[in-house]
Amino acid sequence: MLGRMGIKDWPSDERPREKLLARGAGALCDAELLAIWLRSGRPGQSAVDLAREVLRNFGSLRKLLAADRQRFCTAPGMGPARFAELQAAIEISRRQLAETLRTGPSLASPRATREYLISRLRDLEHEVFCCLYLDNRHRLIEFEQLFRGTIDGASVYPREVVKQALQWNCAAVIIAHNHPSGIAEPSLADERITLRVKDALALVDIRLLDHIIVGDGASVSLAERGVI
Repeated sequence: MLGRMGIKDWPSDERPREKLLARGAGALCDAELLAIWLRSGRPGQSAVDLAREVLRNFGSLRKLLAADRQRFCTAPGMGPARFAELQAAIEISRRQLAETLRTGPSLASPRATREYLISRLRDLEHEVFCCLYLDNRHRLIEFEQLFRGTIDGASVYPREVVKQALQWNCAAVIIAHNHPSGIAEPSLADERITLRVKDALALVDIRLLDHIIVGDGASVSLAERGVI
Protein backbone atom coordinates (compact mmCIF):
# COMPACT_ATOMS: atom_id res chain seq x y z
CA MET A 1 0.00 0.00 0.00
CA LEU A 2 2.79 2.41 0.88
CA GLY A 3 4.41 1.89 -2.51
CA ARG A 4 1.28 3.24 -4.27
CA MET A 5 1.47 6.59 -2.48
CA GLY A 6 4.07 9.31 -2.75
CA ILE A 7 6.72 9.09 -0.03
CA LYS A 8 5.54 12.41 1.41
CA ASP A 9 2.17 10.75 2.10
CA TRP A 10 3.73 7.88 4.08
CA PRO A 11 3.69 7.87 7.88
CA SER A 12 6.71 9.85 9.07
CA ASP A 13 8.34 6.82 10.72
CA GLU A 14 8.25 4.95 7.39
CA ARG A 15 9.84 7.66 5.23
CA PRO A 16 13.49 6.71 4.56
CA ARG A 17 14.97 10.11 5.37
CA GLU A 18 13.03 10.59 8.59
CA LYS A 19 13.69 6.98 9.55
CA LEU A 20 17.43 7.50 9.09
CA LEU A 21 17.41 10.68 11.17
CA ALA A 22 15.43 9.03 13.95
CA ARG A 23 17.03 5.58 14.06
CA GLY A 24 20.33 5.83 12.17
CA ALA A 25 21.41 4.59 8.73
CA GLY A 26 21.80 1.03 9.97
CA ALA A 27 18.04 0.75 10.45
CA LEU A 28 17.36 1.16 6.73
CA CYS A 29 17.25 -1.61 4.14
CA ASP A 30 19.24 -1.37 0.90
CA ALA A 31 16.26 0.00 -1.04
CA GLU A 32 15.61 2.72 1.53
CA LEU A 33 19.25 3.82 1.54
CA LEU A 34 19.28 3.85 -2.25
CA ALA A 35 16.04 5.84 -2.31
CA ILE A 36 17.62 8.60 -0.24
CA TRP A 37 20.48 8.78 -2.72
CA LEU A 38 18.07 8.76 -5.70
CA ARG A 39 16.01 11.57 -4.08
CA SER A 40 13.12 11.06 -6.53
CA GLY A 41 11.46 8.33 -8.51
CA ARG A 42 9.65 8.42 -11.84
CA PRO A 43 6.04 9.27 -12.76
CA GLY A 44 3.86 6.82 -10.89
CA GLN A 45 6.86 5.34 -9.08
CA SER A 46 8.30 6.51 -5.75
CA ALA A 47 12.02 6.68 -5.08
CA VAL A 48 11.73 3.52 -2.96
CA ASP A 49 9.88 1.70 -5.77
CA LEU A 50 12.58 2.78 -8.23
CA ALA A 51 15.29 1.68 -5.80
CA ARG A 52 13.71 -1.75 -5.48
CA GLU A 53 13.50 -2.06 -9.27
CA VAL A 54 17.13 -1.05 -9.65
CA LEU A 55 18.25 -3.61 -7.06
CA ARG A 56 16.24 -6.34 -8.82
CA ASN A 57 17.77 -5.29 -12.14
CA PHE A 58 21.35 -5.46 -10.89
CA GLY A 59 20.87 -8.33 -8.45
CA SER A 60 22.31 -6.64 -5.36
CA LEU A 61 23.56 -3.34 -3.99
CA ARG A 62 27.15 -4.47 -4.41
CA LYS A 63 26.64 -5.29 -8.11
CA LEU A 64 25.04 -1.88 -8.62
CA LEU A 65 28.04 -0.14 -7.06
CA ALA A 66 30.45 -2.20 -9.17
CA ALA A 67 28.61 -1.70 -12.49
CA ASP A 68 30.46 0.03 -15.30
CA ARG A 69 29.11 3.18 -16.91
CA GLN A 70 27.46 1.48 -19.88
CA ARG A 71 25.65 -1.10 -17.77
CA PHE A 72 24.56 1.49 -15.23
CA CYS A 73 23.29 4.06 -17.70
CA THR A 74 21.14 1.61 -19.65
CA ALA A 75 19.16 0.66 -16.53
CA PRO A 76 15.69 2.27 -16.17
CA GLY A 77 15.79 5.45 -14.13
CA MET A 78 19.56 5.71 -14.21
CA GLY A 79 21.80 7.78 -16.50
CA PRO A 80 25.12 9.65 -16.71
CA ALA A 81 24.26 12.18 -13.99
CA ARG A 82 23.34 9.53 -11.45
CA PHE A 83 26.37 7.45 -12.45
CA ALA A 84 28.63 10.43 -11.79
CA GLU A 85 26.97 11.09 -8.42
CA LEU A 86 27.33 7.47 -7.35
CA GLN A 87 30.99 7.29 -8.38
CA ALA A 88 31.66 10.49 -6.43
CA ALA A 89 29.99 8.99 -3.32
CA ILE A 90 32.03 5.78 -3.65
CA GLU A 91 35.27 7.73 -4.04
CA ILE A 92 34.46 9.90 -1.01
CA SER A 93 34.03 6.73 1.04
CA ARG A 94 37.34 5.31 -0.22
CA ARG A 95 39.21 8.53 0.49
CA GLN A 96 37.73 8.74 3.98
CA LEU A 97 38.97 5.23 4.71
CA ALA A 98 42.39 6.00 3.23
CA GLU A 99 42.63 9.14 5.36
CA THR A 100 41.74 7.08 8.44
CA LEU A 101 44.55 4.66 7.60
CA ARG A 102 47.01 7.54 7.19
CA THR A 103 46.22 9.12 10.54
CA GLY A 104 44.99 6.09 12.44
CA PRO A 105 46.55 3.00 13.96
CA SER A 106 49.48 1.03 12.63
CA LEU A 107 49.00 -1.32 9.70
CA ALA A 108 51.45 -3.87 11.08
CA SER A 109 48.55 -6.27 11.70
CA PRO A 110 47.16 -7.86 8.51
CA ARG A 111 43.62 -7.33 9.77
CA ALA A 112 44.07 -3.55 9.75
CA THR A 113 44.39 -3.40 5.95
CA ARG A 114 41.75 -5.88 4.83
CA GLU A 115 38.69 -3.66 4.82
CA TYR A 116 40.49 -1.08 2.71
CA LEU A 117 41.93 -3.58 0.25
CA ILE A 118 38.65 -5.46 -0.14
CA SER A 119 36.83 -2.20 -0.87
CA ARG A 120 39.41 -1.30 -3.53
CA LEU A 121 39.99 -4.65 -5.21
CA ARG A 122 37.26 -7.23 -4.80
CA ASP A 123 34.94 -6.05 -7.59
CA LEU A 124 37.58 -5.54 -10.27
CA GLU A 125 37.17 -7.78 -13.32
CA HIS A 126 40.91 -7.78 -14.00
CA GLU A 127 43.84 -8.65 -11.78
CA VAL A 128 45.90 -5.81 -10.32
CA PHE A 129 49.03 -5.75 -8.17
CA CYS A 130 49.18 -2.97 -5.59
CA CYS A 131 51.52 -1.56 -2.99
CA LEU A 132 50.81 0.19 0.27
CA TYR A 133 53.80 2.29 1.29
CA LEU A 134 54.14 2.78 5.06
CA ASP A 135 56.13 5.11 7.28
CA ASN A 136 58.30 4.00 10.18
CA ARG A 137 55.20 3.75 12.39
CA HIS A 138 53.55 1.55 9.77
CA ARG A 139 50.94 4.16 8.83
CA LEU A 140 49.86 4.52 5.23
CA ILE A 141 51.79 6.99 3.07
CA GLU A 142 50.31 6.02 -0.30
CA PHE A 143 48.34 3.30 -2.10
CA GLU A 144 49.40 2.58 -5.68
CA GLN A 145 48.45 0.12 -8.41
CA LEU A 146 51.67 -0.94 -10.12
CA PHE A 147 50.79 -3.79 -12.46
CA ARG A 148 47.73 -5.08 -14.23
CA GLY A 149 47.15 -8.56 -15.61
CA THR A 150 47.98 -12.08 -14.48
CA ILE A 151 50.29 -11.96 -11.47
CA ASP A 152 53.32 -14.14 -12.15
CA GLY A 153 57.06 -13.78 -12.46
CA ALA A 154 56.79 -12.25 -15.92
CA SER A 155 54.34 -9.47 -15.06
CA VAL A 156 55.54 -8.24 -11.66
CA TYR A 157 58.94 -6.60 -11.51
CA PRO A 158 60.48 -6.36 -8.01
CA ARG A 159 62.78 -3.57 -9.16
CA GLU A 160 59.72 -1.39 -9.88
CA VAL A 161 58.41 -2.05 -6.39
CA VAL A 162 61.78 -1.00 -4.97
CA LYS A 163 61.90 2.07 -7.20
CA GLN A 164 58.51 3.29 -6.05
CA ALA A 165 59.20 2.44 -2.42
CA LEU A 166 62.31 4.61 -2.52
CA GLN A 167 60.39 7.39 -4.23
CA TRP A 168 57.85 7.44 -1.40
CA ASN A 169 60.68 7.25 1.15
CA CYS A 170 58.84 4.50 3.00
CA ALA A 171 60.07 2.21 5.77
CA ALA A 172 57.86 -0.78 4.96
CA VAL A 173 55.60 -2.11 2.23
CA ILE A 174 52.51 -4.27 2.03
CA ILE A 175 51.80 -5.75 -1.39
CA ALA A 176 48.40 -7.00 -2.49
CA HIS A 177 46.55 -8.31 -5.49
CA ASN A 178 43.09 -9.59 -6.28
CA HIS A 179 41.77 -12.83 -7.72
CA PRO A 180 38.80 -11.97 -9.99
CA SER A 181 37.70 -15.59 -9.68
CA GLY A 182 36.71 -14.74 -6.12
CA ILE A 183 38.94 -17.41 -4.61
CA ALA A 184 41.63 -15.84 -2.44
CA GLU A 185 43.77 -18.95 -2.05
CA PRO A 186 47.40 -18.14 -3.05
CA SER A 187 49.17 -19.98 -5.83
CA LEU A 188 52.80 -21.08 -5.96
CA ALA A 189 53.44 -18.11 -8.25
CA ASP A 190 52.01 -15.80 -5.58
CA GLU A 191 54.39 -17.23 -3.01
CA ARG A 192 57.39 -16.97 -5.34
CA ILE A 193 56.79 -13.32 -6.23
CA THR A 194 56.32 -12.55 -2.53
CA LEU A 195 59.78 -13.85 -1.72
CA ARG A 196 61.32 -12.07 -4.72
CA VAL A 197 59.84 -8.74 -3.67
CA LYS A 198 60.86 -9.33 -0.05
CA ASP A 199 64.48 -10.00 -1.04
CA ALA A 200 64.61 -6.99 -3.39
CA LEU A 201 63.26 -4.62 -0.72
CA ALA A 202 65.65 -6.01 1.88
CA LEU A 203 68.58 -4.83 -0.27
CA VAL A 204 67.53 -1.23 0.38
CA ASP A 205 66.58 -1.85 4.03
CA ILE A 206 62.81 -1.75 3.47
CA ARG A 207 60.70 -4.43 5.11
CA LEU A 208 57.94 -6.34 3.35
CA LEU A 209 55.25 -6.77 5.99
CA ASP A 210 52.70 -8.81 4.08
CA HIS A 211 51.22 -9.92 0.79
CA ILE A 212 47.42 -9.90 0.95
CA ILE A 213 45.30 -11.62 -1.67
CA VAL A 214 41.72 -10.40 -2.07
CA GLY A 215 38.90 -12.62 -3.27
CA ASP A 216 35.14 -12.21 -3.14
CA GLY A 217 34.79 -10.45 0.20
CA ALA A 218 37.58 -12.54 1.70
CA SER A 219 41.34 -12.17 1.91
CA VAL A 220 44.40 -14.26 2.69
CA SER A 221 47.54 -12.97 4.40
CA LEU A 222 50.75 -14.66 3.34
CA ALA A 223 52.38 -13.35 6.52
CA GLU A 224 49.79 -15.27 8.51
CA ARG A 225 50.50 -18.32 6.35
CA GLY A 226 54.18 -18.09 7.30
CA VAL A 227 55.43 -17.31 3.78
CA ILE A 228 57.03 -14.03 4.88
